[in-house]
Formats: sequence, structure tokens, C-alpha cells
Amino acid sequence: MGLKEKLGNDLKNAMKSGDKIRLEVIRMLQTMLKRREIERKGEGKELTEEDEIQVIKSEIKKRKEAIELFEKGGRTDLAEKEKKELEILNEYLPEQMSEEEIAKFVEKVIKEIGASGPKDLGKVMGAVMKELRGKADGATVQKIVKEKLQP
Repeated sequence: MGLKEKLGNDLKNAMKSGDKIRLEVIRMLQTMLKRREIERKGEGKELTEEDEIQVIKSEIKKRKEAIELFEKGGRTDLAEKEKKELEILNEYLPEQMSEEEIAKFVEKVIKEIGASGPKDLGKVMGAVMKELRGKADGATVQKIVKEKLQP
């Protein structure tokens, strides 16, 4: 089942159960995906799974930033709402890799490329993220790559 079908089914279930926050998040996500689809069609391309993941990650990033700002401003009520939305959005991402799995993959890439130190960070990050995009958080990958490239 694709993301669109899953969202459609979850929307129906949220309507039946009266879960207003989930309903709001699903509708917003459907709108953002539709917007991205229209952009892609303008370029003559179809929406890919990677595009869908990018849209979800973008919304997740917005929620994380909003939570931080609301907590700084003492608005815990709004921060809690954003946290609930964040949890719902995370449900639609593919299963994320563990740090151990990422570390093993990074070690393999470092050997393949022949990276020897911090100067090779860009090459390693490019190769790793090409394979792990959507499966691993970029900040986590960068932290692991930096650790592995230390002299």
C-alpha cells in the first residue's frame, strides 16, 4: 500500500474515531504531498517515494523548530500540540536505521572510498546519504562519519 492509500485509510479512521489532531495532520500532509506532486508534474516528473519522504521530513523539521520556539516562549500547551503532530508524522516515515547499522554502513563506505581523515567528510557523506536517504537522519549520519574519520 502506497503512502496516499495509507493516508486515505487513516483519514477515514481518524474521522470515525474523532481524533482531531490526527485528522488535521493527515489533511495537512495530503495537501503538502499534492502541492509537491503539482510541482513535479510542472517539471515533467512523477512524485517518487523519495519525494514523499522529503515532504514528511520537511514537516517534521518544522514541528521540531516550533517545539523549540514554543518551549523557549513558555507556551507548553502549543509545544505539546506540536509534539503530538510530530509523533503522527513520524509514523509515516520508513523504519529508521539504528546507530549501529549506520556505523557499519559508514565503515563499509569509508573502506570503499579509501577515506583517510576529516578532509574526506564530504565524499563520505555524499556516498552514505545517497544510499541512506529516508532511512537515517542526516545529523546522526554526520556525527557518526565525523567520529569514524577522526585520526
